[in-house]
Amino acid sequence: MIDLRSDTLTTPTDSMRAAMAKAEVGDDVYGEDPTTRVLEERVAGLFGHEAALFTPTGSLANVLAVRSLVSVGQEVLCEASAHIARAELGAHGAITGLTMRTWTHHRGQVDLGAIDAMFAPDMGPFFVPTAAVSVENTHNFAGGAVLPLADLQALRAWATPTGTKIHLDGARIWNAHVATGTPLSAYGDIADVLAVCLSKGLGAPVGSLMVGSRDAIAEARIWRKRLGGGMRQTGILAAAGLHALDHHVERLADDHAHAKLLAEACGLDPATVDTNIVVVPRTDAGDFVAAAGEAGVRISAVGPRAVRLVTHLDVSREDAEQAASILAKI
Repeated sequence: MIDLRSDTLTTPTDSMRAAMAKAEVGDDVYGEDPTTRVLEERVAGLFGHEAALFTPTGSLANVLAVRSLVSVGQEVLCEASAHIARAELGAHGAITGLTMRTWTHHRGQVDLGAIDAMFAPDMGPFFVPTAAVSVENTHNFAGGAVLPLADLQALRAWATPTGTKIHLDGARIWNAHVATGTPLSAYGDIADVLAVCLSKGLGAPVGSLMVGSRDAIAEARIWRKRLGGGMRQTGILAAAGLHALDHHVERLADDHAHAKLLAEACGLDPATVDTNIVVVPRTDAGDFVAAAGEAGVRISAVGPRAVRLVTHLDVSREDAEQAASILAKI
């Protein structure tokens, strides 16, 4: 069975397991896990920020990051199919008391005109003020689309004089970095806070990080504990993340090539596939998923009229070619 449902499905490589087994550990709730501290300092440095906080999930990293910018009764603006709006079970409103308004773009891109039109400064007690804009790079439900750096920089230039903060959901920022050659620090420059994931394209078994200022991270550490996300000997998991950063970043180019192969087999233009996610329009999404599964390829429906294929560390070139052949026949 070739499993293309998600890049979260990867299992640790033997060398990653070895790194985890020998990791130096301490109690992370006390801030005493040395391996986790190394990981946090390294990731913060990659994005040019002061600090980072290790979390068990990307959703928690996003909740902590957005909460650091948006208070109760304020709003965050985001694209309509953004992960924070569509796939985090309403956590942001339920936990932090914020609200959301959205713009729509078929590729999840920044629409500065729409953002400017939606923006609400503090206009008194009857209106919800805009505190932040959230962008997602790469954009999951837009088929792994990359947000161009120039558009993000334009958003930053708009946001600064208005006092609006920027959250970057960078769960797959590593894919954007490899696909475009954009330095990670350039992505860090446009955001006040980021959330980045180790357990998707990089192949670690667990873990994401919130990245931001020292003050934001200190407050997020308290909120992580408050929400039940405090962990103890996390160095075993942090070691997997450090190994992934050393060995699994540049190889993301292989996943991108495999995704283009799958796209072509499904009748799509490979040039429209930026990274490792392929969204195929199907009026029979459920039936198509079932037929693919019976033929030995697991894929997922992302709505009644679309299916998603995701390449990853555990899908070899041979696997991709075999899956492409099967899907083309279906």
